[in-house]
Order: sequence, then structure tokens, then C-alpha cells
Amino acid sequence: MRIALINPNTTASMTRKMASAAVAVAAPSSEIVAITAATGPASIEGYYDEALAVPGLLAELRKSEAAGADAAIIGCFDDTGLDAARAMAGIPVLGLCESALSLASLVAKRITIVTTDLRARVPVEELVGRYGMAGKVRVRATGSPVLALEDPRSPAVSRLKAEIALALEADHAEAIVLGCAGMADLAQSLLQEFGVPVIDGVGAAVKQAEALVTLRLTTSKRGAYSFPAPKAFRGYPAGQHG
Repeated sequence: MRIALINPNTTASMTRKMASAAVAVAAPSSEIVAITAATGPASIEGYYDEALAVPGLLAELRKSEAAGADAAIIGCFDDTGLDAARAMAGIPVLGLCESALSLASLVAKRITIVTTDLRARVPVEELVGRYGMAGKVRVRATGSPVLALEDPRSPAVSRLKAEIALALEADHAEAIVLGCAGMADLAQSLLQEFGVPVIDGVGAAVKQAEALVTLRLTTSKRGAYSFPAPKAFRGYPAGQHG
């Protein structure tokens, strides 16, 4: 089984971190192919960055599917471009937020997501509502930018731990979801430190991708995710853009 793990931002160190987390939980028969987008923002921290990231993401997804990927994971907690990717691809495509929340719901009733920059909080809250979990999930932000997680000198990890402690006390959280792909390497150590389930979207998405491929399930192409012949735009004939 070949799973494409596509980082829709252009920071290769984050891709490597996600790849390590993915390989650690993947089945021996699964191959993780980690890819960094060739174009897009260095980090995704809000709606504008998401929009910039989608073209590069879709280009990498198209290439991955053509190269034989059985499933794909979008390596961003904002589930950047997820609907467009599912409409385009003939293989299962998973997002980190949806995967993490669906897994967290199996082990806890009260869940807190801890994300990074304050700009990320509203998009994540909207995803929580979209996935039907507004009544059981709260969202906290550390106030640290995404790329601070790549700098060992930054206070990003200590701020993350402080927000987790607050979530357990003030939110009565029973499980923590790490709200950034750049936190993928921290789940196990945080689980040991705080004694509650700590769920990383990368690991959750890998196991769900494996399940979908094993069950021979992929995105339905009826209704919302049907993919008609593309229309011409900006002077390009139909079928020749992208």
C-alpha cells in the first residue's frame, strides 16, 4: 500500500517531521511517500495561506495518483483543499482535522484541540462545526506561529504544554488533539506527561487511510464530489489547465 503524505506548505523540515510520525504508526506493508509542495506559503496560518496552498497541493496530488498512490493525506490541520482534492482524485484523500476528531470521538466525550497562532483558531472552530462536533470540542491557541515549532529555541512547546494543562483543568478535557501538523512528533511524549489520550492528525490519518484502502472504499463520485469535465478558464482550453 502506498500512501502519499502531501505537505501543502513549502517547509521541508515539517514534511520530514510528519513523515517520521507517519512511518512510526504505519503497517509494515505500507509505504509512506512524503512530498513537499513546490509552490505555496511557507506555513498555513489562516484563510489567505490556505488559498495560496491549494494549487500546489492539487498538482502534487495529481502526480501522486498518477505514480500509483493508493491513498493521500493532506498534511495540514486546516484540511486545506480537502473538498477540491476529493472531487479531483480517484483515491481516498484524508485531512488531519477530520481524521483526528473522528478518532478522538472514539475515546473521549470532551475534547480540546490545541492549535498554534490565534489566526488559526476560527478556521479550526469552523471545521469542528462542519464535522458535527461543536458540542463536545473546544479550541485553544498557543499564540505561537507554526514555524516556531521548527525552532528548538522558541517557547512554542512550553506554550503548548501550558494550554494542555488549562484544557484539562478549565475545559475538563478527556482527550487532546494537536491542532498543527508541526506537532506530529510530540503526541507520545505529551500522552506520557499528561496521562490522557493525545491525538496527532498525521497518525490518525495514516491508520484511516490504511483502513479505507483495505476495505476498497474511496470518495463517492455522486453529488458533491462528482468531477465533470473541467471548463476552460483564463484562455486555456478545457482539459489543459492545472
